[in-house]
Amino acid sequence: MKSREIHLVRHFTGEVKPEYFTLAEVELPEPADGEVLVANEWLSVDPYMRPRMAGLKTYIDPFMPGKAMEGGAVGKVIKSRSDALKEGDYVMSMFGWREAYVAPAKGLMKVDANLLPAHAYLGIAGLTGLTAYAGLKRIIGLKEGETLWMSAGAGAVGSAGIQFAKAMGARVIATAGGKTKTDFCLEIGADAAIDYKAVPDLRKAVKDAAPEGVDAYFENVGGDHLVAALDVLKQFGRIAACGMISRYNDEAPSPGPHNMTNIVTKSLMMRGFIVTEHFDLQGEFIKDLSSWMMSGKVKSRETVYEGIEKMPEAFTGLFTGANLGKMLVKV
Repeated sequence: MKSREIHLVRHFTGEVKPEYFTLAEVELPEPADGEVLVANEWLSVDPYMRPRMAGLKTYIDPFMPGKAMEGGAVGKVIKSRSDALKEGDYVMSMFGWREAYVAPAKGLMKVDANLLPAHAYLGIAGLTGLTAYAGLKRIIGLKEGETLWMSAGAGAVGSAGIQFAKAMGARVIATAGGKTKTDFCLEIGADAAIDYKAVPDLRKAVKDAAPEGVDAYFENVGGDHLVAALDVLKQFGRIAACGMISRYNDEAPSPGPHNMTNIVTKSLMMRGFIVTEHFDLQGEFIKDLSSWMMSGKVKSRETVYEGIEKMPEAFTGLFTGANLGKMLVKV
């Protein structure tokens, strides 16, 4: 069986460009004992992939030029030589950026495509949803009646976080770029939505939406958003930082926030986190999510590109604001 996959041409800094990627065709081997052949149906693109393209080792190794890239994927087993998985089973893996692959069954996670749509396991019910959940429940410790500021509110983590926070009884202020995105934030439950591209003073806009200040800030953006957050947070405010997408394409270090002393004077807590550190929350997360979805408090929303060749375009779209909710590619 032949499969197409996306390779990284070389490591790079700065703006993401199409010439940094190439589409390759490979011949897949027959599965050996304990292995399965999987045809991917849904592929995920996520901001955390950007540093990997620069050759940086952070909490995960960089992508290697000339080899298939990696990312979240959900696919169907079409050949099996394993007792653990049978043909027709759906599995989640990190073998994204390719149409199909052969891999040991023990390294794949079986998912129930009858319980939820297959693509949900890459978004609201997958690592995206768990990221929002862990940030709110464990890092921030959000309480009923508190005010949360969710940055990148129309994105994958942000849109999940808005809905989770509302289900937890909080008031939510969202920031996003453009009227379409702020309207979306309001549609999914945000109490106020600010178009950061249209306001001359982000700090003032947030203060106007929350005159008494905010109790917690969910950091997805960095830059001017973090500066404003340090000013509008109340005493003992909390920051959960899972991403800073405004900085990922920087070619040189950017100046840090000028008001970091607020962390001391306001006794603020700021903690970065990686979702893989919080897999122990999975059971609690699925239980809460199922309840929220059944009651209509939480809904999933995706932006979908079609075809493996669209992976670079979909990824670039993360940095140009092309997505509402989770960005996916349907193979």
